[in-house]
Amino acid sequence: MIKKTLIITTSLLILTFTACAKSKAAAPANKETSAVSTTAAAAQPKVNPEIEKLNRVLFSMSDRCKAVIPNGDPEEFLSDLHKVLDSASEFSADDLSPFYLINKTHTVSSTYEPKGLIHLENNSAYKVNKNNLSLRPEAYRALAELGTAAKADGVTLTISSTYRSYEYQKNLFDYWVSVDGLEEAERESARPGTSQHQLGLALDFAPVDDAFDQTPGGKWVYQHAADYGWSLSFPQGYEDVTGYRWECWHFRYIGVTACQFQKKWFGDVQQFMIEFLNAWQSS
Repeated sequence: MIKKTLIITTSLLILTFTACAKSKAAAPANKETSAVSTTAAAAQPKVNPEIEKLNRVLFSMSDRCKAVIPNGDPEEFLSDLHKVLDSASEFSADDLSPFYLINKTHTVSSTYEPKGLIHLENNSAYKVNKNNLSLRPEAYRALAELGTAAKADGVTLTISSTYRSYEYQKNLFDYWVSVDGLEEAERESARPGTSQHQLGLALDFAPVDDAFDQTPGGKWVYQHAADYGWSLSFPQGYEDVTGYRWECWHFRYIGVTACQFQKKWFGDVQQFMIEFLNAWQSS
């Protein structure tokens, strides 16, 4: 919560000075008082409206999100933020934002399908263990770069799941409900319309189990994924934030710039960063 205190305290000081100036201007005053008030008002620094907006948005975030934001310069934060927002231009302009907030309360329609999905096949960069896997073009290219880099280090990555339609997700969720019951299913499987997989930007590495992070592929991915724009979606210890238990195999493509921003300012928690971006853009 240190970062919140730093920024919001700055804003409150500015607001206090502004209020004092308004109070003096409104009070009955002789010419000397008016002259002093005018001079004082003219000497006041201009408030950066983006810092005021930053204060409002940060104040609206959850306490747990505020707690991970480190102490730092608001101007530096804003500079990094705009780099992230500008990086969205690297994605198709006629599709959903790469930072689209989708979770248990933010959905996409049953008819949404990403544009330009590209089919994945076994290749020199990585392997697939299912047919009919596909990704948005931006994620497809980034996966090829990730897989090629892994291969250069002697690691072969295997992809198990990518884009899923609304109907596919519905059948999958219903299956897990029948196996584990509703409460447990909701910890591990998304209801239709709430899955990152429907965005065409998320994938599951194989094996899809808790041992993935201990495999050579998992260890390599954890060390290098962000260098290629891939972010872990459901980290350990954040089920109350993401709505899902730890999924060490599930990554979402958000781009290198956003991964750097996420790590620097949001404790490397994707959910916090995307919630912030959503709040910023809707503010």
